[in-house]
Amino acid sequence: MRKFINKGESYVDEALEGMLDAFPNHLKAVENDPRALMRADAPVEGKVGIVTGGGFGHVPLFLGYIGPGLADGVAVGNVFSSCSVEAIVNATKAVDSSRGVLYIYGNYMGDALNFQMAQEQCNEEGLPVESVAMIDDVAAAPPSNRDRRRGIAGLFFAYKIAGAHADEGAGLQELKGLAEQVVANTRSMGVALSPCTIPSVGKPTFELGEDEMELGMGIHGEQGVKRMPLATADETAAMMMHSILEDLPFTRDDNVAVLVNSLGSTPLEELFIINRKVHRVLKDEGISVHRTYVGQYSTSMEMAGFSISLLRLDNQMKKLLDAPAVSPFLPQWIGTAQSKIHRS
Repeated sequence: MRKFINKGESYVDEALEGMLDAFPNHLKAVENDPRALMRADAPVEGKVGIVTGGGFGHVPLFLGYIGPGLADGVAVGNVFSSCSVEAIVNATKAVDSSRGVLYIYGNYMGDALNFQMAQEQCNEEGLPVESVAMIDDVAAAPPSNRDRRRGIAGLFFAYKIAGAHADEGAGLQELKGLAEQVVANTRSMGVALSPCTIPSVGKPTFELGEDEMELGMGIHGEQGVKRMPLATADETAAMMMHSILEDLPFTRDDNVAVLVNSLGSTPLEELFIINRKVHRVLKDEGISVHRTYVGQYSTSMEMAGFSISLLRLDNQMKKLLDAPAVSPFLPQWIGTAQSKIHRS
């Protein structure tokens, strides 16, 4: 294992401490819980709080999207492991301004169970909490079993749009409804070329041959839909776009947001080649691109690969997507040009 770490068991806590040292005016730890973080100015008066969370190893997901126009708090688990109920509850109470809290998280068994338990505990204590789980990975299950799908990079769209609407003063139920609309209109798919290594384990999470790729692989190394010979950027993007477009389905005259995401080690140069093909496929289908994001948005440590996410937009979502948002990983100061590209 070749990594710049100290000890595997201290990997997460030391990384979190380093992040807090890097962004002291932006993030802070919840008192007496180093695995619960929040924006430095939380709780924000008059605002519904948004809390997210999950396993470490996907930076900037989850904790990278904490700040104005985004989420307010986050609970952090060990690498690829669920965050604890205690951390979720602590983050919830820390960001609550007496208007309630919305949970947004990826649909993984441990996360779903722990967020549900945290919601029940908070509700029993009189703190209103609602939950929305992202299920955007089209490779994880067929449309007939869509509620079993994983949440991957499409979570970014839910944070961005729900966060902007929360800043406008939306109530808890209204915010939940909007987040559910984002989930209903988001589709994603990933592909991997190489594995990652969990520091506490010390060996790769899976094996792929030098001339192989796995289409539809999950961000924890979950099996994809097809292991196949390495294809070109255009061929790979076209296959993924076919699966994504037919799943919703997206149709001519739709307006979409595009997210081309590195799983860790895939460089921006390659992502832009993928993005080129994505835009050409959409143009051929008569689908307009409102905004494009390219970079690291949901990683799997050092895994080589990428994912593509599409969100079908209505006018409200367009406005909220374009609204300012501030985190160390997303300095979207203004919402202007069509297909504007932001690097994380």
